[in-house]
Amino acid sequence: GRIKSILKRLEKVRRQRDQGRRSRLRAEIPTVSLVGYTNAGKSTLFNRLTESDVYTADQLFATLDPTMRRIELNDVGPTILADTVGFISHLPHKLVEAFHATLEEAANASLLLHIVDAHSEERQTNMQRVNEVLEEIDAHELPTLVVYNKIDLMSDVAARIDRDVEGKPIAVWMSAQKDEGSELLLEAMTELLADDIVSECFKLPPNLARLRAMFYENNAVVSESQMDNGDILVDIRMPRPSFLRLLKAEGLAQNQLQVIAQSPAQKTA
Repeated sequence: GRIKSILKRLEKVRRQRDQGRRSRLRAEIPTVSLVGYTNAGKSTLFNRLTESDVYTADQLFATLDPTMRRIELNDVGPTILADTVGFISHLPHKLVEAFHATLEEAANASLLLHIVDAHSEERQTNMQRVNEVLEEIDAHELPTLVVYNKIDLMSDVAARIDRDVEGKPIAVWMSAQKDEGSELLLEAMTELLADDIVSECFKLPPNLARLRAMFYENNAVVSESQMDNGDILVDIRMPRPSFLRLLKAEGLAQNQLQVIAQSPAQKTA
C-alpha cells in the first residue's frame, strides 16, 4: 500500500509540474532546481532563500510534493526556485522510475544547485550518485553550482565562492542552518543566470515604435527618455532568448539597434 500511495503522489506531482513548466516557458522565467541527497540540508536552504517554512524532516519523501517558490534576484528579476525529492541510497526498484519522473523538472532548469552535506563522510560517493542520476535524466550538462552546506559542523571552513579559471562561480561553501554564506550563494546564482540577460540602453528612432511597444508588452522597460530629435532612449532588461525572438519577429538584426554605452539611469547618478 505504501509504495502504491507514493507512486500516486509522484504521478500527481509530475502532472502539476508539466502544467507549471509550460506556463513558465511561455514567460521565460529562469528556474533554479535544487538537487541533492536526503539530509544534505536542501529544505533548510530552500527556506533560507525563500524565507518560507517547507516541512523539513529526516524522512523519506518529506518533500515529495516538490515545492516551487518565486524569488526576486537582483539583475535577474523573477526566478523560480524548485526543490526536488531528496536522493536516497538503495531506492526500491519500483520507485526508481517514479523518482526519475519528479526529477524531470531538474532537466529543464536554467541552473542546478547541487546541495552537498560537506561534513558527511559519504560526501564523494553521494555526489557521484547524484551526478549519475543527473546523467540518466539528461541534466548533467546543465550549468551547475555545487553548494557545500553545513560548514558550521566543520572546523576552520569559512563561507566562500570557488571560481574556475575564467572566474565563473563553480561552488559555494555555506551553512543554511546558521545563515552563513547565503548572500554569497545569491551572488553566485545571479552571476550564472545574468549571463543570459540583455541589459542595454537602445536609441530607437520613430520607425521602431513597434519594437518599443513589444518591449513594454514583455515588461522589459526599466526606464526611457525622449531626445529632442524624437528618438527614444529605452533602457531594457529581458532574457536573451525573448529579446532575440522579438528582433526576429520585427525582422531586425541586433547590429541594427544603436546601443548607448551608458543607461540614462546611470548617467544621472
